[in-house]
Amino acid sequence: MSEPHSVLALQAEALEIFGRRVHAIHDDQWEAPTPCTAWTVRDLVGHLVSEQAWVPALVRDGATVDAVGDSLAGDLLGPDPVAAWEAVAGASRAVFAEPGALDRTVHLSFGDMPADDYCAQLVTDLTVHTWDLSRAIGADERLPEDLLSFAVREVTPHAAELEKSGLFAAPEEPPPGADVQTKLLCLVGRRP
Repeated sequence: MSEPHSVLALQAEALEIFGRRVHAIHDDQWEAPTPCTAWTVRDLVGHLVSEQAWVPALVRDGATVDAVGDSLAGDLLGPDPVAAWEAVAGASRAVFAEPGALDRTVHLSFGDMPADDYCAQLVTDLTVHTWDLSRAIGADERLPEDLLSFAVREVTPHAAELEKSGLFAAPEEPPPGADVQTKLLCLVGRRP
């Protein structure tokens, strides 16, 4: 479990940095490839919009995935992907910041999870995908040390399982003396 205040600060930072990258996408880059080989830039942003869109129902309302049903299925980006991102990022940040939110239980498709662990999982995903988006659009790929260190701690116990999900390439051994960003990218099967 994470310290409540630190995971909230990291969540705010991760949302803000990913948001800066979303705002930097040029009109002709939405269909560009990303390091997530099955996803374009639009698909990648759509994935993060979808993840954040679930937060109010799961965390604030205590809903189950079945109860939400397909209300969050399909294209949530619409004609203005930047506005879609801003709306869900703001809602997610506000929900997690509510008093007691991190003490709740979230009902996910694979079982229940403490809300602070769910928030930590979202921070880690945002961190990795900020690098993916940065690489795809030619933005600065360097990420803040605090987010990287947090993500490495979160991913390390699960790195071997990530490949089995089919969403990640096999982890690689980082080169000797690798910095924390290279370590994270190697853990999640990215090629720095």
